[in-house]
Amino acid sequence: MDDRASTAPVIRAMTSKDLDRIVEIDSKVLGKSRPEYWEMKLELVEKRSPIASLVAEVDGKVAGFIIGDASGWEYGVPENIGWIDTIGVDPDVQRKGVARELFGEMVTNLKKVGVAKIYTFADWRAWGLLQFLDAMGFERGDMINLELKV
Repeated sequence: MDDRASTAPVIRAMTSKDLDRIVEIDSKVLGKSRPEYWEMKLELVEKRSPIASLVAEVDGKVAGFIIGDASGWEYGVPENIGWIDTIGVDPDVQRKGVARELFGEMVTNLKKVGVAKIYTFADWRAWGLLQFLDAMGFERGDMINLELKV
């Protein structure tokens, strides 16, 4: 049995027209609907370069998304870095190559603008996500995640 989507995903830049489907996918994954959160996220996405915030369409329907950016930060982080903020794939098409295609296109786009390293955060208990990131070549980095409960 082929583990790929029924047709190869079509990857394109994310737009505000994708809001309803992104909310639907997020709701299926998390079990709760967060339309206001996603309205805010897509407003921010539209202000950034479209190279790292993408959707994957399978059979003409948005099946997954990735949100990232190319930037530098303070605190000694170099300017030629990229970030993955969020990745989501409809559970109906997970494990069929959608996330891999999204990630690959984003990496290709980020390399074109000089990104040499990509960072992301993951909950250490999110085994599926950690396995995916491992398969994409991520390793533990030199930065330390710090948090302050307030």
